[in-house]
Amino acid sequence: MELQGKKVLVFGSGKSGIGASDLLAKVGAFPVIYDGNAETDKDAVVHKTDGTYPVTVYAGELPKEVQDSLDLVVLSPGVPTDLPLVKSFYEQGLPVWGEVELAYRVGDGEVLAITGTNGKTTTTALLGKIMQDARESVFVVGNIGTPYTSKALEMKQNSVTVAEISSFQLETIDEFAPKVSAILNITEDHLNRHHTMEEYIRVKELITENQGTEDVCVLNYEDEVLREFGKHLTPRVVYFSSGRKLDEGIYLDGNKIILKDGEKEIEVVKTEDLKLLGKHNFENVMAAVAMAYYDGVSLDSIRKSICEFTAVAHRIEYVTEKKGVVYYNDSKGTNPDAAIKGIQAMNRPTLLIGGGYDKQSGYDEWIEAFDGKVRYLVLIGQTKEKIKEAAEKHGFHDIILCEDLKEAVKVCEEKAQPGDAVLLSPACASWGQFDNYEQRGDMFKEYVRNL
Repeated sequence: MELQGKKVLVFGSGKSGIGASDLLAKVGAFPVIYDGNAETDKDAVVHKTDGTYPVTVYAGELPKEVQDSLDLVVLSPGVPTDLPLVKSFYEQGLPVWGEVELAYRVGDGEVLAITGTNGKTTTTALLGKIMQDARESVFVVGNIGTPYTSKALEMKQNSVTVAEISSFQLETIDEFAPKVSAILNITEDHLNRHHTMEEYIRVKELITENQGTEDVCVLNYEDEVLREFGKHLTPRVVYFSSGRKLDEGIYLDGNKIILKDGEKEIEVVKTEDLKLLGKHNFENVMAAVAMAYYDGVSLDSIRKSICEFTAVAHRIEYVTEKKGVVYYNDSKGTNPDAAIKGIQAMNRPTLLIGGGYDKQSGYDEWIEAFDGKVRYLVLIGQTKEKIKEAAEKHGFHDIILCEDLKEAVKVCEEKAQPGDAVLLSPACASWGQFDNYEQRGDMFKEYVRNL
């Protein structure tokens, strides 16, 4: 679609919406911003745009004459596609894109895209480093914090875009086709948005929808859903495994990561040479290595990059040590499966801070993964009673309920003994008490440093 001269509704006034609006104006379209919340401060929204174009903001009710005059709708990732207003756009025959689709249509070069329930950010950052060390024009965008739309116009024919793509963003793609894609894993998450596990899986798998036979898809062999999915794909499938040797692909063999490409069996790296801890991180490394290798980066270059890479903020991030107690920030553990990885990475008695916004997750597997490591479970947020009930059902009773994160940190300081760890790994989203998981992690670090 030629965007110049088109009237486009940008649904959502957050970071993604503003990025989309600015990009649309730069390519000659006429954006209109809409927010479903009638209390939205329209002037504040206008001030968030780059100020180079006139923009009208609607809040609460969208006038029918505005809807009838549109050529295209761009949805922010936070807007559910089953809202009555969004359904009415589809019924009207309007194209409905997400910001990823918009950026893909405008941007140039090749795309390497990563999705999955857990590990996306670490894998994206790691692949970003590998590509930046190997190529001259590289952009790392998406769910990792930089809106794809904010960089699209800078992308040239020789550019490589490494994109972290969420299920919310995949719902609204149309032509988006990465050269190399990866699905790291699929476990229960966001069921409040996707409603069923089947729908969540379907949406995740859309990342491969437009890939051709020349393209590559990297999948986790240890994930049964993905192993089955790989049998029916158009692009070349490359598996990684932390559980077994593969006839072809990349796998963990003791303390070595091995790449098997045809007859060649190559040792990529020894795990002790990496700065990342835990099996889940070795899986992230394998996915990033496979993506870079099948995009043509030399193994020598890949090896150097992965050995230099350090952990991402908010993902089992070392904060500090006080009075013999080590503090870790795993605020990105926003669902039980991610939080299981957090507790599994601990190698000392742990005081665990959990709880937050309720995404309708179950907490039984998380509680079972405590494995005798958790001395106290310190709970905050909307889910604290629900998690307490689940923990007691599994025979865990050392539970302390707190009003907020600040109190939880103070309680942990009082209860911790030298040699313990304090881990913020909430198993829940941050909304309600915080804007996002980054803010929650930053506040945790601040409270810890002020002890």
